Parts: sequence; C-alpha cells; structure tokens
Amino acid sequence: MLFTHGLWMTGVEATLFRRGLAAHGFAVRPFHYQAASAASAEVLEALRAEVLALPPPVHLVGHSLGGLLLARLVERHPELPLAASVLLGSPVNGSRSARGFARIPGASLLFGPFAEQELLGEQRRHWRHPAPVGVIAGSWSFGFGRLLGGLPVPNDGTVAVDETRLDGATEHLVLPVSHLGLLLSGAALAASVRFMNQGRFGAPDP
Repeated sequence: MLFTHGLWMTGVEATLFRRGLAAHGFAVRPFHYQAASAASAEVLEALRAEVLALPPPVHLVGHSLGGLLLARLVERHPELPLAASVLLGSPVNGSRSARGFARIPGASLLFGPFAEQELLGEQRRHWRHPAPVGVIAGSWSFGFGRLLGGLPVPNDGTVAVDETRLDGATEHLVLPVSHLGLLLSGAALAASVRFMNQGRFGAPDP
C-alpha cells in the first residue's frame, strides 16, 4: 500500500492513520513529494515507479492533494495493477479555499506547478480504473480554509463536500470530522479498512 500526503505536509501528520492501517495487516509505504516545488511529470513518474516496485495489486490511500495525485496517476496510467483505493478529503473538483488563498499577494508562489495545476483551476475528474475507489469527506467546518474561499456547507474547514465528489467513484462517505481530523478519526480509519478489504464502506462493526 502507498500513502500520499497533502499540500505543505510531510506525511508525519498521518503517522497514527498509517499505524492504524498497519495494525489491520496492511504494509504501508509513505510516498513523499515536494508539492510546492516539484513538477507534475516528475512526481507522477516517481509515484508510478513506487507502485510498480510493490507486489501487485497495490492499494492507494491519499489525503487532500495526495488524493489528487493518485487520481492523476490513474488517469495517465490506467494499466497499473491496483486494488481498492481511498481518497480522504481530496478536492477532486478544484479547491475554493486554495483559490481564495492564492488571491493574497505572493501566496500563489507557495503552491508550485503541481499544486497550482491541481488545486487552482476548475476540475472535473473521472476515475478510470476497474479497481474500486472510495471517497471520504469531512463535514465539520473547522479550519483556516473556510475563512478564505467562501466554502459552501457542508465542508471540513478546508474542502467542501461537493469538491470531493469524484465521477466514477464506487462510493462516497461523509463523516463529521475536519480536514486534518480525517487522519485522526477512528471512523475514517475503519471505513478505509472496510473499503480496501471489501470494495465497499459497508456498515460499522457492531
């Protein structure tokens, strides 16, 4: 399994989530990239090489911009041997809060070419792989992003729920957590495990 982190993150913020996945039997390898400086082609080729280096089929889990990276990888390489994958709070339809932040003088320089391409433009992605993908969104509006982008309700404080709706997704689940809280939520972890094991979020264990 590969885990990809979000913008201006290192993957450390997802340590508990990755440990939770490992406790359920998944061998988790974090994929680190320089979102604020790396070019799209460079990041995607490095990620493709990581996928091919693992025993197939490979589960993918991405948080925020990391999920957009996974969606772009699948778009360009639909032949990859993938298993059920999960996107956590990923604004697959573009990010209002990112566009709001970018309007601050000089702020756009903090995005870099890959993040600028994925977050600042209007998007409409479609998952083009036979392996199932599940999307988990948050609805607790707690975060700096809600002050910048005029986010519609519901949102997770950074990403609006409507920004996470991915065409071609197998299922879409909304949980009462914030954007960062998706990585700290036992419910999000349990739902992710169920999806990767069954291809469905299903019902929580009694």
